[in-house]
Amino acid sequence: MELQIIQNKIFEVRGVRVMFDFQLAEMYEVETRALKQAVKRNIDRFPMPDFMFELTREESDTVIKLGVSHFVIPPGYNVGSSLIMAFGELGVSMLSSVLKSKKAIQVNISIMRAFVALRQYALGYAELNRKLEDFMIETNMQFSDIYQALTELASQKELENKPRKRIGFNVQNEE
Repeated sequence: MELQIIQNKIFEVRGVRVMFDFQLAEMYEVETRALKQAVKRNIDRFPMPDFMFELTREESDTVIKLGVSHFVIPPGYNVGSSLIMAFGELGVSMLSSVLKSKKAIQVNISIMRAFVALRQYALGYAELNRKLEDFMIETNMQFSDIYQALTELASQKELENKPRKRIGFNVQNEE
């Protein structure tokens, strides 16, 4: 499965990068109901909130409302009967032990790679941000030095603009 497609299905909820149950079910080619049942039968494998948590009613409603344009929500997904489950990286990893099909294993490997890539991007971004801040500080110091030098030159120019005694030969026209 393509890395970019998976990365587009990872969202941040409550400060945690997650994938939703209906997205995972679609990728694993199982019904959302079947995925949820497998998780509930093995709930001790999914400690909350770092492996999996249920969205609140308001969060679920927001996901469903956004679903029209952002997510492919399976037809007939009934939020009224149950809340959407959000799986963090550890929870997605644990799904491979609950859903034992070859498809689940392959999808899980792809998802883990996507989470790792996102983490690497985040680390790269932090390093780039640090380098940019260092560059800005260094540049500001250089501009400060240039400004100070220009100020000194301007004050010297003011001193030079005073009337000065002429030097050199004074040639007078004699007739």
